[in-house]
Amino acid sequence: MGPVVRRPVAWVVAVVLFVEALGIAAVNWFMGVVVDRQDMSLAGLDPDVMSLSSKIGGIGFGLYFALCGLVALLVALRNRPPAGLGRVLLISAAVVHCLLGALAWGLLGRNAFAFMMVVLALIVLLLMTYDRQEGAAAGKRGKPDEPQGPQGSQGDQEPQGFQESQESQRFQKSQESQGPQDVPPVTPPPAPSAT
Repeated sequence: MGPVVRRPVAWVVAVVLFVEALGIAAVNWFMGVVVDRQDMSLAGLDPDVMSLSSKIGGIGFGLYFALCGLVALLVALRNRPPAGLGRVLLISAAVVHCLLGALAWGLLGRNAFAFMMVVLALIVLLLMTYDRQEGAAAGKRGKPDEPQGPQGSQGDQEPQGFQESQESQRFQKSQESQGPQDVPPVTPPPAPSAT
């Protein structure tokens, strides 16, 4: 599950986050309009303040999810892992979906919880598949591109296992040349008495 999955997952995450951004902004805007038209008050709060705060919160969360969707879209277009602020945004989106999933379980039911967990899994999958790509690329960068084989620079070197066996044979020979050493036998401690 490597390069084949990366781009489609990034596209799906981008689309889901854009749809979620529009949905959250629309729901909060609608709640603000309802509160404004009903002229309701909750525990003495001003209805205009409640309406305005709902609309501002909807726009804020909508822009946040749209920005996270933009990061996922750029990952899909460039086929490169998110870096810096983009990576932080995707990680924070995963945390937000985890918290929203916990709230959805109690308030909205299993279907909303399942949706939040699917989005969380997609974001984590997006982050993890590109982490493997970075790790593999770092491993390739650490080794120089030298020709392998009998004419190459490493062709005249012996395999690692062969070198280790030669070192262990040298160690054994050095121990044998020193001769037997006078080491007193190990005696166990006395057994505890019953008195």
